[in-house]
Amino acid sequence: MLFPTVTFVVFFIVVFAGSWALARRPRAWRLFMLVANYVFYAAWGWRFALLLAGFSVVTDVFVRLLASTPERRRWLLGLALAIQLLPLAFYKYFGFLAVNVGALFGGGTGSAPSFLQLAIPVGISFTTFRGISLVVDAWKGRSGPASLLDTGVYLSFFPYLAAGPITRGSEVLPQFRAIRQQRRKIDATRALFLISMGLAKKVVIGDFLARTIVDGVFSTPSQYSALDVIVVIHAYAVQIYCDFSGYTDMAIGIALLLGISLPVNFDRPYTAASVREFWRRWHMTLSRWLRDYLYIPLGGSRRSQPRIYFNIIVTMVLAGLWHGAGWTFLVWGAMHGVVQAVEHGLAAWRKLRGAPEPAPGRYGLLWRRALTFEFVCLAWVFFRADSLSRAGSVIARTFTGWTVTPSVGWVALLAIAAGLGFQYVPQTFADRLQSGLSRRALVLQGVASGLVLFAIAGLLGSEGVTHFIYMGF
Repeated sequence: MLFPTVTFVVFFIVVFAGSWALARRPRAWRLFMLVANYVFYAAWGWRFALLLAGFSVVTDVFVRLLASTPERRRWLLGLALAIQLLPLAFYKYFGFLAVNVGALFGGGTGSAPSFLQLAIPVGISFTTFRGISLVVDAWKGRSGPASLLDTGVYLSFFPYLAAGPITRGSEVLPQFRAIRQQRRKIDATRALFLISMGLAKKVVIGDFLARTIVDGVFSTPSQYSALDVIVVIHAYAVQIYCDFSGYTDMAIGIALLLGISLPVNFDRPYTAASVREFWRRWHMTLSRWLRDYLYIPLGGSRRSQPRIYFNIIVTMVLAGLWHGAGWTFLVWGAMHGVVQAVEHGLAAWRKLRGAPEPAPGRYGLLWRRALTFEFVCLAWVFFRADSLSRAGSVIARTFTGWTVTPSVGWVALLAIAAGLGFQYVPQTFADRLQSGLSRRALVLQGVASGLVLFAIAGLLGSEGVTHFIYMGF
């Protein structure tokens, strides 16, 4: 059940009405939301809903065991993590490992057997990370056990279930319990603004670029000129940002209408002047999760410099594999890890020499932003390509078949420019726009949002909306 569909609109109207009607009775509200969450997830497949229910029960049991064990038994934490990771390992990585192990010993065919070609449950990686955070926080004593009902609602909350953001229990569980008070804090203006902007990003820019230029070039790069391929590499960077941040905007807006505030997940990532800064702006909830539950447990920055570099690279390689079971994702993660390790090493070297952190001028900052963006675009090639050989073909094509002008249409070029240009618009502009809208009557706000959604729906035409990229992770 995709957000920008008639089916979801009908579903959400019913949920919204029920949520408001039951907000004065927090337990009844949570029971209602649990049912709504599973109806939403069952639309993807009832077997997935059963898997999610089992995962929620197992997580709740281990949270209670770990919270009631003052000795902080590591073996119990290890058992909990192993069981939580089993569904992810089976659905997402078992086939990949089987193929590669078979190929290593000369018995592989290069593709997974039919019995291993299983449909990956929607949002399984996001759900696994949320469950792990509950278990680890209970083991560390940062949070106590919640009721099974609360755990179930937290792990299945439909706005973020399929593709994030990756929330922590400490961020939303108190809101679920205090929904009566949360309802008074609903910022309908911000919610409608985010939903409209998210849908515009997804449909007007992301889906348009995917259909018109990106998919074709990545399928058969040899049929396009070098300049076309270079343009499309940058177009994909815009597409994936608009697709994923668009989903996040809609998820945050939808949750707001239900009285729940979710954390921000993007902060103009393509304005970053370093790869480390990029990860502080891109998929921010994942970056924080990796820092708190992987990088710091590995030793973080408290070890020797070689060990710090190792920790950074391992964290990013695992982040790549979290996105997908494939060598392309591993390379993508390794590229980001190596460059971040180099940046960390340069910063450590300057600190050792007593040199201050450089403060680049206007042109120096532009150069660093451009260099960072070009690296990110290069890495996205491996993220998007379905194999290392295809990624190599795309990159190789940028050196051959040169023409004076690209064959890409001006509308696509305008969409790319808009997707990048909007990131340089100050946040204060959006804040002032929302503030101006909030002073209008709520009915007028709803009409304005409806007109925007109607215009975007007209752009969909007969094509319909495509799946969100991160729903496959």
